[in-house]
Amino acid sequence: MTTPTEDLEPCMKACAEALLATSQCANACIRSGDRLMEACALLNLDCAALCETTLGVLSRESAHHGDFCALCAHLCRACAEECDKHQHAHCRRCAQACRACAAACDVHAGERHRLDASA
Repeated sequence: MTTPTEDLEPCMKACAEALLATSQCANACIRSGDRLMEACALLNLDCAALCETTLGVLSRESAHHGDFCALCAHLCRACAEECDKHQHAHCRRCAQACRACAAACDVHAGERHRLDASA
């Protein structure tokens, strides 16, 4: 039988990998000086921030982890779609990591915290 933390480990790993890939992609887009990469860089920064937050929520085994995973999966898909528009190696790596993170987060996205109706 697995513990809750063990069950969440693949998702935590995917979030960490997406955090690294989105941070690196944003950095490369910004440093390129190409204004056409601005939308990609901004979306990468948003995605990196959410991956970092989701990683923290998962590591704490928060009752709200499913809510964060649902949003993280959504944003990772959007980031992958944006990166797919570009032919840069950093964008290809980022898109791959974001798709993997979205798939891992989808596993837990339905594990929503239920507010106690009697409270």
